[in-house]
Amino acid sequence: MRIARFFTTEGRSPFDDIQFRETASEIRNPDGSIVFQMNKVVVPDGWSQVASDILAQKYFRKAGVAAKLKKVEEETVPSWLWRSIPDDDALEKLPEVDRFVGESSAKQVFRRLAGTWTIWGWKGGYFDSETDARTYYDEMRYMLANQMGAPNSPQWFNTGLHWAYGIDGPAQGHHYVNHETGEVALSENAYERPQPHACFIQGIQDDLVNEGGIMDLWVREARLFKYGSGTGSNFSNLRGQNEPLSGGGKSSGLMSFLKIGDRAAGAIKSGGTTRRAAKMVVVDADHPDIVDFIEWKSKEEQKVSALVAGSRLSEKHLNAIIHACNAVKGTGRFTPADNPQLKKSILDARRAMIPENSIQRAVELAREQVEDIVFPTYSTDWDGEGYLTVSGQNANNTVRVTNEFLEAVDSDGDWDLIRRTDGEVEETVKARDLWNKIGLAAWSSADPGLQFHTTINDWHTCPGGGEINASNPCSEYMFLDDTACNLASLNLMMFRDKAKNFDIEAFNHATRLWTLVLEISVMMAQFPSARIAQLSYEYRTLGLGYANIGGLLMASGIPYDSDEGRGITAAITALMTGTAYATSAEIAGEMGAFLHYEENSESMLRVIRNHRRAAHGEAEGYEGLSVPPVPLETAHVSSFGLAEAAAKSWDLALRLGELFGYRNAQATVIAPTGTIGLVMDCDTTGIEPDFALVKFKKLAGGGYFRIINRAVPEALDSLGYKETQVHDIVTYAIGNGTLRDAPGVNHETLRARGFTDDAITKLEESLGNAFDIKFVFNKYTFGEDFCVEKLGLSADDLNDIGFNMLKSLGFETDEIEAANDYCCGTMMVEGAPHLKDEHLPVFDCATACGAKGTRYLAWDSHIRTLAVAQPFISGAISKTINMPKSATIADCKEAYELSWRLGLKANALYRDGSKLSQPLSAIVIDETVEDDFEEDRPVRPAALAEALVKDFVSDRGFRKRLPQRRKGYTQKAS
Repeated sequence: MRIARFFTTEGRSPFDDIQFRETASEIRNPDGSIVFQMNKVVVPDGWSQVASDILAQKYFRKAGVAAKLKKVEEETVPSWLWRSIPDDDALEKLPEVDRFVGESSAKQVFRRLAGTWTIWGWKGGYFDSETDARTYYDEMRYMLANQMGAPNSPQWFNTGLHWAYGIDGPAQGHHYVNHETGEVALSENAYERPQPHACFIQGIQDDLVNEGGIMDLWVREARLFKYGSGTGSNFSNLRGQNEPLSGGGKSSGLMSFLKIGDRAAGAIKSGGTTRRAAKMVVVDADHPDIVDFIEWKSKEEQKVSALVAGSRLSEKHLNAIIHACNAVKGTGRFTPADNPQLKKSILDARRAMIPENSIQRAVELAREQVEDIVFPTYSTDWDGEGYLTVSGQNANNTVRVTNEFLEAVDSDGDWDLIRRTDGEVEETVKARDLWNKIGLAAWSSADPGLQFHTTINDWHTCPGGGEINASNPCSEYMFLDDTACNLASLNLMMFRDKAKNFDIEAFNHATRLWTLVLEISVMMAQFPSARIAQLSYEYRTLGLGYANIGGLLMASGIPYDSDEGRGITAAITALMTGTAYATSAEIAGEMGAFLHYEENSESMLRVIRNHRRAAHGEAEGYEGLSVPPVPLETAHVSSFGLAEAAAKSWDLALRLGELFGYRNAQATVIAPTGTIGLVMDCDTTGIEPDFALVKFKKLAGGGYFRIINRAVPEALDSLGYKETQVHDIVTYAIGNGTLRDAPGVNHETLRARGFTDDAITKLEESLGNAFDIKFVFNKYTFGEDFCVEKLGLSADDLNDIGFNMLKSLGFETDEIEAANDYCCGTMMVEGAPHLKDEHLPVFDCATACGAKGTRYLAWDSHIRTLAVAQPFISGAISKTINMPKSATIADCKEAYELSWRLGLKANALYRDGSKLSQPLSAIVIDETVEDDFEEDRPVRPAALAEALVKDFVSDRGFRKRLPQRRKGYTQKAS
């Protein structure tokens, strides 16, 4: 293939025009304790601290990188693409402790990713010449460094470790397909071929120990989790409870095995890092155990609640009994009739329903001279022992429903539950009863989601290979069992020109190159089983997507919930997938179509024609669809030329496909882009609107990131506000970042309470990472000695997680509140000075912002945005429909029904507060507070204020590093 330069200049490194800086990466808990720390991290100067932290904590290779490397000559490979291995002679001259290190520079990561894609592309014959290969290498490094696109996390973890550093290790049971022979082979080592695929769908047979069976699936899942990937399976083949076994006896049922798989997944950290294993469990609506499956997570949530309440009550009452026994002297102190305090404590314990045996045991322990019971208590922390104790927490659960089921719900018809052993009816229930249980469970625990089986298979490009039965963990990859998909996402905010118009030419170029990345990744990959390796190689499914549509719309001054917002979303989605399929057909013209194309060509071309019809805005004429799609409304696309470009991309995709076929059975998905969205500094993930203008994300393994939507200043600029007005509005939202001159709590009032200049300096340095000022006032900031000796606080109080230093120092609640708003902001724009009411919808988020915000997006606006994008996606869309606490069970059912009627393939709901613990929040309630409700405080953002406001007003654009497509462009530092 010919690769043209678009962002780079021949003969110059793409890094020549990008300034890099050295920073430190540190992640702290809200109490100030350090979770992760790394010094001398080199990143592009325009990257935020959050992106730098993600790269350092999650994606840097932490060990095994030789401090001295040498090239390995390969006759058929250009010298600049030769791989590196440890230089043993040079290493011998270094102290042993310095010989092997970890990655510390973003340049290293960009090189190993882009270099590995290029070397495998070279070996696979994807480039017409060495010049094309070099261009590709430069363009990919440029886009990575400028946060224009990112591959899925397993690529960051695994890709290039062998090529860039010679890292090796024993084989882990993976397989690959030799691209020269087409034969499946067992991998000889762990790293020569990376595992770059994030999304797997694995089949399972109703067999206990043989290949393809239940226990074999747990082994294959473990291989995936170890290298950072996720997997999904439809478990409906497994027998229901009490169905007969071939050797006699009765089956323990579907749920018993799901619980085993859940435990296995929970024991493995994904990618060898503190990242949760990702898993999807799908069960058909006609399975005999479907009710137990629907109610699984909601019941487990109830168990966590019981553990939390019961453990705390037990700790409180049982210790009260012991203390009552020890409060008096004499032999009668253990007898309630002789010890009134003991009698009262026992009665209180019985009223709290503490088990009688535990009560008696407490008395006996007191007889044994025990002074306190160490009774473990649990919290609702999702990383805590409470959640680790119950089942079902390591997977997303989904019920697979057909049109027949949904029509039976509509008509209040009967629904048969079918035995798996003989296909006979186990039980007949009312479809609407099952539907009501799904609605209640989703309202209660955010599970199960739904997948619409009929719609999914209506858009199936390869029905000759069988039905689509399941998906990956987040429901965006939907294809045949035992296949995999590797993902990448484009950061839409980086495809705007200086005039803030969407750059169609740059976007098409990036789409073409990233499609090639994913295609090459299929060739170079290893897989957890021979069957997955074979089928993934034969069908070559890809998952190109995008992130930051919510940020793009906000920055452009366009409400997410608007016809214009949905029109732009549809057009960009159509342009991306049309271009990706055109590229796939172009590759097929040179390399051949995927192996099973001919037998599926009629079906695939039918699907492509349906995509094309939707891109041209046609309302009728669709082939073989039971639910019509929502077509592109050209009148709603304000961006110049975007709708026309989208339609033309599908004309080209169909024309080239008719000539050459397609190299890939699927081309696009829209993934969650959680972690890779952060590394690209995306304000919003995937197709989501923003969760809140200011929020924090709790990380698996501990630590928090404070995340502030940087599109707000750009939106205000797009809406015509003056610099001074923008300054005031932004400061209102995110604060001043200092307690200097703050009301209530400030430098003067702190000095009056014993704070020294050194302590105030430490305070100011910590405010930039605070969610709330009270989190900065702790022993970690000032040192325990200072707090005890200078401030007169007790060590016990300082070690209490619920301790409020400011209140202990005599500050009133309203003083703390006022200072917090001044320093850390209100977290919203509602009520901001200068802001016009008609512009408020531009800033609406999935949840109400701050402690006092009232506006948020209606839940159906999320679904309608998905509906305009789905006709232009090969797979599906990962999107959680955010619903407010006030949403009813009826709302949950209505949301699922609307999703089906608008042609979505899948959906999942999250009602605020439906989980006892949630990783992304706009407000946190201090769970250590028992009675003093005025202590329940919103978690505030750390204030970017000075840097953010000054940066914006000095540049009239805030985000300075817009990528330029013209040669010779010199990049500004942000």
